[in-house]
Amino acid sequence: MKKKVIAAGHICLDITPVFPDKKVSRLSEILSPGRLIQMGEADVHTGGAVANTGLAMKILGADVTLMGKIGTDAFGEMVCNILRQHDAEKGMILSDQESTSYSVILAVPGIDRIFLHNPGANHSFRASDIPQKALEEAALFHFGYPPLMKSMYEHDGEELVEIMKRAKAAGAATSLDMAAVDPDAEAGTADWEKILERVMPYVDFFVPSVEELCYMLDKKRYTEWQERAGGSDITEMLNIEKDIMPLGKQCMEFGAKALLIKCGAPGMYYKTADRRTLMNIGSRAGLDLNSWAGREGFEKSYVPERILSGTGAGDTSIAAFLTAMLEGYPLEKTLQLSAATGASCVAVYDALSGLKSFEELENKINAGWCKSAR
Repeated sequence: MKKKVIAAGHICLDITPVFPDKKVSRLSEILSPGRLIQMGEADVHTGGAVANTGLAMKILGADVTLMGKIGTDAFGEMVCNILRQHDAEKGMILSDQESTSYSVILAVPGIDRIFLHNPGANHSFRASDIPQKALEEAALFHFGYPPLMKSMYEHDGEELVEIMKRAKAAGAATSLDMAAVDPDAEAGTADWEKILERVMPYVDFFVPSVEELCYMLDKKRYTEWQERAGGSDITEMLNIEKDIMPLGKQCMEFGAKALLIKCGAPGMYYKTADRRTLMNIGSRAGLDLNSWAGREGFEKSYVPERILSGTGAGDTSIAAFLTAMLEGYPLEKTLQLSAATGASCVAVYDALSGLKSFEELENKINAGWCKSAR
């Protein structure tokens, strides 16, 4: 019998109108008042941690229940229809008092993407939305994107702490993923260092990106990174010992048991607690303690066949990491599969169509798949 997984948190409907394939230097060249623009088809798919990580785990073979909150409106029905294609709609939380979250993504050729986002029902997600029985049956409870959910960051993360505490008390292993904090939004005023310090004792696997984490723990350092990068990709110029390891150390001191920090194209930093601490992870997960305890390092990315889009690459690499862990893989192999999944997903435009089975990935790795030189 497969181990049960709950993937909960943020979900939305992503709508991307396809603009004419003509690069512009200014948005006003194509968008102006009163103008009719002939467009291509709109790409419509689910987004957010619940859909990206949860569906990816399901495709990779895990027994996953998705728990995101949506409205009983037209967008909510579209979300359910998409999830139904994967037989994954049954755990969704429906509210007739809330609207379904959506993003309209304006990807004008030559211009950085513009996101028009309505958080909708995500803002009202509560610990009480999650059935206790489901938690008691789950081997793993994964929660994603609290910075995009008002109920998770208000009152110093009180509701987020309650959710992770309940899951932990029910015997599930817990994992937590973050999202970028908009400094101009209400989430930007939250004390994220305090929130992380409060919730981390109830988190077994913490899987943020390095930029998200640095913004939350050390805004001054994050500003310095931006200045050093000079508009280029921050992750390309980070030093593992000076920039990344101090953040990892702080997370472990807060109480995380196993840490995976996504560092973009270069790879992923990992650090795990000692064997005694790891024994506190929910036993239903079946963690391979011998290979996981007391480890630290940097797993370089694999060289992708091509690079089309980074959409969902972080979410799917986490999905592979958690699925491999549940299947009893040793840490070294789990990290390889996680990095390989991320490299596979940047070769396609969406989050899920680039996924490959662990068997396919292992064959490719064993055949000498090259690692990134960075």
